Amino acid sequence: MTALDIARLRAETPGCAHVLHLNAAGSALPSQRTLDATLDHLKLEAEIGGYEAAAKAHDQLEGFYPAVAKLIGAEASEIAFVENATRAWDLAFYSLDFKPGDRILTCMSEYSSNYISYLQVAKKTGAEIVVVPDDNHGQIDVGALERMIDKRTKLVSISHVPTQGGLVQPAEAVGRIANAAGVLYLLDACQSVGQLPVDVAKIGCDFLSMTGRKYLRGPRGTGFLYARSATTAGIEPIFLDNHAAKWTGDNEYTLRGDARRFENWERYFAGVIGLKVATDQANELGMEAIWARLRELSEGLRARLATLKGITLTDLGQVKGAIVTFSVTAADHLALKDKLRQQAINVTVSTQFSSRLDLKNRGLVNVMRASVHIYNTEAELDRFVAALDAARS
Repeated sequence: MTALDIARLRAETPGCAHVLHLNAAGSALPSQRTLDATLDHLKLEAEIGGYEAAAKAHDQLEGFYPAVAKLIGAEASEIAFVENATRAWDLAFYSLDFKPGDRILTCMSEYSSNYISYLQVAKKTGAEIVVVPDDNHGQIDVGALERMIDKRTKLVSISHVPTQGGLVQPAEAVGRIANAAGVLYLLDACQSVGQLPVDVAKIGCDFLSMTGRKYLRGPRGTGFLYARSATTAGIEPIFLDNHAAKWTGDNEYTLRGDARRFENWERYFAGVIGLKVATDQANELGMEAIWARLRELSEGLRARLATLKGITLTDLGQVKGAIVTFSVTAADHLALKDKLRQQAINVTVSTQFSSRLDLKNRGLVNVMRASVHIYNTEAELDRFVAALDAARS
């Protein structure tokens, strides 16, 4: 595994000169290469026209699919460009035909957007939501999952890395159980792809949704959906247009045979190119090297925070990743975030609005969240912890 050149990575990331950015789990700092690729295409559209620019950039646009496929161990035909992770997830979830009594198995740490969708579908169809309990590590109890899955289970759906902490769910173990039962498995990977090695063949998921703006360091308004060809080819998307299907007769249409049936004809073409470039960079650096650096930084940050009185670390799981969460005794977390931002230090606050079951179950109204990326340094962690300590007094 090749060591990362941190000085070079920082020099190639314009934002490092302006902010101490510990909000990669919200939206990471893009590289100059990604920024240039995105802006260059927008300029080309302005100069020669949007359709003409897309035609000229055909090879770059087509290169998006194999780049993403390489990153997650998929086939290019199993990848669709979608404008964000939530829409990618929605396209998979709402395309399933739920019936009364069908069961949706999910986890305690599930994200609010996904859970709202479960509630809506349950209300409309009579499907049931079943929350699998956590084990003593605070991650999904795979033994309980195996006992709870049955013939009525239509879907197993979890978030790989939740928004509110460093927990990395045992996605492969979940996949083995879902696959053995012949149940579809939808994985929300918006915080994991780009942070840690993700191999869809090893995980066994049928669908995987992802955003561009977080750990992949792509533009906002970009993302993708992976649809496993062996198990999802017969699933028709809830939305179709003349890119997803062809109007083959007055009263007939024919679906595309690949995952691009989940795409729109109109999309953010500059974003496709920007996300392709960001994905290329992740592939070039190597996910093992990126994951090793992120664990080193996050463990270092947790160790520093643990030395401060009144700070309680709140991350769960046997495996902890690059999202570091904590509570500060007798402090207003939102006010602390604002104080830090005034010093060009970016963190955020996770609330029950986004992770109600988990945080409420642990008696937490909200937690502070600092999420590192490869361009961060140990000196920045020292600066952050010192600023946090001063800001709360």
